[in-house]
Amino acid sequence: MTVNPGHSPHSDEALPEDRFLDREESWLRFNQRVLELAEDSTLPLLERVRFLSIFASNLDEFFMVRVAGLARRMATGLAVQSASGRQPREVLERTAGVAHELMLRHAAAFRNEIRPALGKEGIDILRWDELAETEQERLRRLFRDRIYPVLTPLVVDSAHPFPYISGLSLNLAVIVRDPETDATMFARVKVPPLLPRFIEASADRFTPLEDVIAAHLGQLFIGMEVVEHHAFRVTRNQDLEIDDDISEGLLQALERELLRRRFGPVVRLEVEESISDGVLELLTEELQVHDSQIYRVGGPLDLGGLAAIADLDRPELKYVPFVPSKAALPDDVSIFSAIRERDVLVHHPYDSFTTSVQRLIEDAAADKRVLAIKQTLYRTSGDSPIVDALMNAAEAGKQVVVVVELKARFDERANIAWARKLETAGCHVVYGFVGLKTHCKLALIVRQDADGTLRRYCHIGTGNYHPKTARLYEDFGLLTANPEVGEDVSALFNHLTGYSRQNSYHRLLVAPNSLRSGLVQRIEHEIENHRAGHAARIRIKCNSLVDEVVIDALYRASQEGVPVEIWVRGICALRPGVPGLSETIKVRSVLGRFLEHSRVFAFENGGEPEVWLGSADLMHRNLDRRVEALVSVNDRAQRQELLTLLDTAMDDGTQAWTLAGDGAWTRAAAPPGETLLDIQTHLVRSRRWKTVDG
Repeated sequence: MTVNPGHSPHSDEALPEDRFLDREESWLRFNQRVLELAEDSTLPLLERVRFLSIFASNLDEFFMVRVAGLARRMATGLAVQSASGRQPREVLERTAGVAHELMLRHAAAFRNEIRPALGKEGIDILRWDELAETEQERLRRLFRDRIYPVLTPLVVDSAHPFPYISGLSLNLAVIVRDPETDATMFARVKVPPLLPRFIEASADRFTPLEDVIAAHLGQLFIGMEVVEHHAFRVTRNQDLEIDDDISEGLLQALERELLRRRFGPVVRLEVEESISDGVLELLTEELQVHDSQIYRVGGPLDLGGLAAIADLDRPELKYVPFVPSKAALPDDVSIFSAIRERDVLVHHPYDSFTTSVQRLIEDAAADKRVLAIKQTLYRTSGDSPIVDALMNAAEAGKQVVVVVELKARFDERANIAWARKLETAGCHVVYGFVGLKTHCKLALIVRQDADGTLRRYCHIGTGNYHPKTARLYEDFGLLTANPEVGEDVSALFNHLTGYSRQNSYHRLLVAPNSLRSGLVQRIEHEIENHRAGHAARIRIKCNSLVDEVVIDALYRASQEGVPVEIWVRGICALRPGVPGLSETIKVRSVLGRFLEHSRVFAFENGGEPEVWLGSADLMHRNLDRRVEALVSVNDRAQRQELLTLLDTAMDDGTQAWTLAGDGAWTRAAAPPGETLLDIQTHLVRSRRWKTVDG
């Protein structure tokens, strides 16, 4: 998009045109940091395998959504110059170049580092020719019994057109020759996606599924000569395009779109480097891909399947397990009395999600004093105890309102299923606003307490109500019975379910109406404090920083001398450390065992820090096209806990990557004889000690 500096209250102060980094390349550099974890020999081996898998899955999504979206906009003439100043074709070319580089590096890390290291630990990933004869014989029986029945070879000739290749499917391109006519033909064999990606030939010895199929192609093409075969894989556009016509049922429209998705245009063709020129030319022509969309890498392809190897029961090759703390809400105390007494701040996965947030919903469902439960659901697990609790509450006669976001990317099918299940149980299911995703993480419980008072108990979080990811994602949640917060959350639910147009709240900032402006106002207040000689400082933790209005406000704060510290996991379009523009801005990124997911915003406020947490990232979609919410943290000790965490992450003695003004990320290295603090390990240990002490 083209930046409109007129949005800024300081539009008369010109900022340089090249002040933004390219968001697509910034995302690829984030995935590069994931790859660097896979390359880190100090990490447990199976965790390195998992990071290889995460890199591959991340890149799949990047091509399906970001690259495909840009290509689609270019094809329709809607693409415009990016905020970084690059033309759309330049962005695609640069993206392709960086992605090629990273994919080759990824394949090399598997081939040269991870695979040999696994072999030393007795875990072998072998190609067919490397298997023992007894293993090959076992797999021949497996092929006959389990694989052969589900294969469908499709030949291409004058009577059979080139078959449709579904997105992310792994395939074999096969050339066969008829010995009677000497004619050659192309055939495609799809590798069944429901079978394991890597087949176990014997204990802890695996081979790619396509190798097993390739070794038995003669049984698929009886009487023919198999001349050559090569694995290939395509990535298609998988972003959702829903016409948000209010007269059309959103759920039905989404179900149709999920079917249409399979036929999106190809945006990437992955082939093994051994593929012949003739077969590659045929695939290129039939799939209508450009040379820049072809990615030749060392096999095997689709290393996202390494997740199954990472899951092997070899605890000595993984992170040391830990039990989340229950200290925040002890089992022997009523959760309602505990929240009435004081606000409770929980930090997942270090604090137990099960005994705090999940317990709140389950106890509310079972409590006869609870009259109503209202909750937003963006993503949840297939066997969600929270969904079960909501259904139990409805069946018990409580009023239950659930705002379900159907269009949570790649979770749409699951969300449709749970929406229907909730409706069947008697819950009032609302699908949010037309044109806006409901991304805020809110729960509201209305309870008539023993003293006769009708109180509202709230949870405002930074992460989804998903018990499984709560063990892997780092998130904060605030549980409170504060009347102002209760009034705010009630008003926001009325906004989500009815026609309320309330835009101002006591302790919430809500997108799309007041969140961006509320943050910018606080940034400007820090500028005013600095000018007046008062304490001024800005600290931000987020997943992505892209919004140009917020970035420009931070630049102006830096130009005035305000210290700005940004802890970002993924994309950052801000250039730190640029003379005259961002000299006081420092940007760091922490990646590791857990996915850093929380969003925290802290403003020094003249010595009385103001701290907010919530669901919103600093991106256009979050601030303009989603319902997001931040809540102010008023407890002094809790504010200090959050500020200490931010300071620890930004300390030079902490393991992290630091961003330079040119977009390059550098991983911190410890001085000789010293070690850097791993902030996640530190928090695991501190929670363990807290639990033991308790």
